[in-house]
Order: sequence, then C-alpha cells, then structure tokens
Amino acid sequence: MDRSGDGPGVAPGDGIVHIVDDDEPVRDSLKALLEAFAFEVRDFASCQEFLDRFDGNPQGCLVLDLHMPVMSGLEFMERHGGDLHGMPVIMVSGRGDPATFSRAKDAGVMAVLEKPFDEDLLIETLNRLLPPTAGSA
Repeated sequence: MDRSGDGPGVAPGDGIVHIVDDDEPVRDSLKALLEAFAFEVRDFASCQEFLDRFDGNPQGCLVLDLHMPVMSGLEFMERHGGDLHGMPVIMVSGRGDPATFSRAKDAGVMAVLEKPFDEDLLIETLNRLLPPTAGSA
C-alpha cells in the first residue's frame, strides 16, 4: 500500500477528516492511518464534543461511528445532519442492520463502512468524497 499520500486525493486544507468515535484506540488508529496519507485529522470522543468544537465550515469529511453512548451517530445525523452544511459523512459500524443503514443514508450519510473495513476502502471513499486536488481540474 502506498503511504506517501501523493496519490489521487486532496490538497492541503481540503483533506480535513473529522473522526467521531468513543473508542480511543480506534480513533488513534484511524488518525495515524489518515495522517500517513497526508490528511489533516481532528478527532472527537463524542458527538457532543464535535458539536461543541465544529465551526460550521463544511470543509473536509466526517467519519462517524454508529454506536456511541449518549448520542449515536444515527441520532446525531437525524438531529444535526443539516448543521453540517453538506459536509460528506462516512458512517462506520461494527454491527448494524439494513434498516439502520437505510435510515443513516436517509439522514445524509454518503457511505457506510462495516468494521473491520479495509484501509484502502476508507482511503478510496475519502478521496471520492473530498474535493479534488486544487489545480487538477
């Protein structure tokens, strides 16, 4: 796998990935992976922490865990998806069902990845959802 970060993708500043997952080892692992691909990563332990720190700028992409205490990723999207102003959302889940995934898509989730997912699939999905590299058009 090419970890140089200079394959197809995003320009610095466009490649912000916001990770919301209550599992610290998962957040740390995702952050290390994405930083190896030159993404800027901001991580949050809960939906509320993300909401408290989100400035309303839809730059980047949100990687959102489905199952979290207090507010699940699905509850977050159903209540606050519109507050993201079009920011693409990838939902990740270790367990889910077709009805839940359908509700997530209805709430604005653009992709659902079931854990454990392949690293390449995550990077490919991010590159597809994030703006193209500046100057490549």
